[in-house]
Amino acid sequence: MTENDPVNHPSHYTSDPSGIECIQITQHRNFCIGNAIKYLWRAGLKDKSTTIQDLLKAIWYIECEINRLTGEQKCQKK
Repeated sequence: MTENDPVNHPSHYTSDPSGIECIQITQHRNFCIGNAIKYLWRAGLKDKSTTIQDLLKAIWYIECEINRLTGEQKCQKK
């Protein structure tokens, strides 16, 4: 996908050299894992100034999934 469609196919989700779009992967995962993948995928692509923020969001969703799997506290804002 080479043309940017900001609603249906944003460039920060379609720019992988493999041609795979992020949603093709995330739609097969649960919410937390899918969101972690999404934030890792777009880190540095959507807005360079928010790369660290995207990585921290991915960590947050990974921690939520770990909590779900271990039966610990549910996801909560820090």
